[in-house]
Amino acid sequence: MKKLFLSLFLIIPFFAISQKPVMQWDFENIKNRNSIDISTNITDTIEGNFEEAAGVSGKGLRLDGFTTRVIREGKDCIKPGTAFTIEAWVSLGEYPLNWCPVITTESGEINGYRLQIGPYGQVSFETAIGEQWISCTSASESIPLRKWMHISGVYTANKEMALYINGELVSAMAIKGSLTYPSKTNCILGMVTVPGRPSNTIRTWGTVEAYYGLDGIVDEIKVFDAALTSDQIKDNFLKVKPVVPDIQLRMLPVIEKNPGHFGAFYTKLKYYPGWDNLWPVDKDPDIVVCFDKNPVKLIFWRGTRYGPAWVSENENWMADQSLETWGNGVTDTEGCFEHMQDRHCRFSHVRIIENNDARAVIHWRYALVSSHDHTWMPDPKTGWECWVDEYYYIYPDGSSIRKVSWNKGTTGDAIQYQESLPFTQPGQSSKELLENNYVSVSDYDSNTRTVSVDLREQPADWKGKYTIQQYNFKSQNKPFICFEPGNSMWVRWIGGGYNHFPVNQARSDGRWAKTTDRPTHLMSSPCSDPVIHQDGNRLYWIGLYGMNRMNMDDLISFGRSWSYSPDLSIIGNGYFSMGYDKAQRCYHLENNNSKAGAFEFTLKGTKDSPIINPAIFVKNWNSNGAKVLINGKESKICRVGINHELEGDDLILYIPIHETKPVKISIIP
Repeated sequence: MKKLFLSLFLIIPFFAISQKPVMQWDFENIKNRNSIDISTNITDTIEGNFEEAAGVSGKGLRLDGFTTRVIREGKDCIKPGTAFTIEAWVSLGEYPLNWCPVITTESGEINGYRLQIGPYGQVSFETAIGEQWISCTSASESIPLRKWMHISGVYTANKEMALYINGELVSAMAIKGSLTYPSKTNCILGMVTVPGRPSNTIRTWGTVEAYYGLDGIVDEIKVFDAALTSDQIKDNFLKVKPVVPDIQLRMLPVIEKNPGHFGAFYTKLKYYPGWDNLWPVDKDPDIVVCFDKNPVKLIFWRGTRYGPAWVSENENWMADQSLETWGNGVTDTEGCFEHMQDRHCRFSHVRIIENNDARAVIHWRYALVSSHDHTWMPDPKTGWECWVDEYYYIYPDGSSIRKVSWNKGTTGDAIQYQESLPFTQPGQSSKELLENNYVSVSDYDSNTRTVSVDLREQPADWKGKYTIQQYNFKSQNKPFICFEPGNSMWVRWIGGGYNHFPVNQARSDGRWAKTTDRPTHLMSSPCSDPVIHQDGNRLYWIGLYGMNRMNMDDLISFGRSWSYSPDLSIIGNGYFSMGYDKAQRCYHLENNNSKAGAFEFTLKGTKDSPIINPAIFVKNWNSNGAKVLINGKESKICRVGINHELEGDDLILYIPIHETKPVKISIIP
């Protein structure tokens, strides 16, 4: 009996000592950007943007994934010896761009230890033995998002390494030798120690190394100078009863309240605080266009580098590629040059040009940029490079003309003009966004076909001269594009997508999306080579974009009303027609009188040239309003806008009618 009592007496203190950490971070005391360990009075620096957040026990630390890291100076780091255990509680908002430490003592050389989380939600415990990293690693997605997870690594020199998740052994391996501790290296929490590349990049030369970190909340990070048993690790997990972490499922910006009328609005859109706080911007950096008869939005946002996106009633997003170019052969040293690489919007800007009841006009200007932050083909004498101006003429029916223009000779030989880019939200798969027949295409003669997601190559009977595409979103309102006759369209489907764009801050021109943790743009199609026009030294192309409930037959008629616009004949002293401007989707008229006066015109609608929601621009109207009569009756639904310019007041009309026969329209001041 005495012998048993003595044995218990010796064992109990052993366990008590082995469960006391030699280093710990509980984040209960944070002052002046320092985390203070009360038990040792050691003060650790917290860099970057961070927040105190509810942890598994008291407070935790919210890391933003971009700037946050905790640093314990080398002089305060304890080398635990020939056996040790690391444990931590972690809850992630999204997975890191590549392997990222929860805690590490590594330096530029191969030494120390690290407990890491990978780009697919893996966990790895690694030690430096014999100048190489020895790893115990879990399967992918072992760490689900937005859930508290307990991870532990156990090391015993010349014996074993083991990895535990939520108290369960997930990987173990026998080892020979012992790890080499760094001499004076700091201990880092939550971020890589040196810049690195994201995982799954497409082109190494199109990717630049950069710092990245963990995005989520960490708590109760501990290092013990003993190898805890599996029962002890299980007990450490079970004795904590964490609540649901304060990390919400992320959504691309949502417009909570439609203003109830058509127009363009400056605003500051929100994604989530960690991303939003990166941006050194004041109010109103973004633009949203809303429609009173249609729940969709057209959004120009920093997260898309200001490339506009059509957003459906159920938050499905459709964007498009900017002008894009690249080098060939030995000149391809930096990958793609495009708007996607301008992650800080240094060269991308958007502004409202016109905003009235009949029309909104948005100007998006950008330079083609690489992931190296270099612009395309700067002139050695002047420094000017390839700049692109895009104008969007937006009308109340949920449609817009897109005009893309650039200086002749500034793009080089390789160029892509257009590529449809549907986005998936975090957690959303392409199957949740798109029907299996994901896109329908047609020409203006009603030669229509659908394209399936299982397409691996372009069909042998693909005609190519299609002028209309409509994405079959799982939403009531679906995005479409109408091109001019002469357009060349090609199709492809590549499973999955890329998540280097949108919102991602990685310096890469392509990263395959292997999980749905981040917003993704699908690598799909169609892509078009549109008709290129020349105006002096400027080249441009135009397309009719939108999102609505039209079926393909409706879109064919709508496209014909633009591509084969009805003729207009005008009656009225001093009024002249300048013709139909496809680049604005409106008829241009001019008043040569000093004052406004009544006049009328006839639109000669036919089945082949239907009248669908025409727009009329009258230069020098010089009156504060107008009354519109259609076939002699006053219209109560016509939209009237006045632009006050230096040269005078211009009139813009949007007339919501649909006819296949001639219509007489009278305009009265």
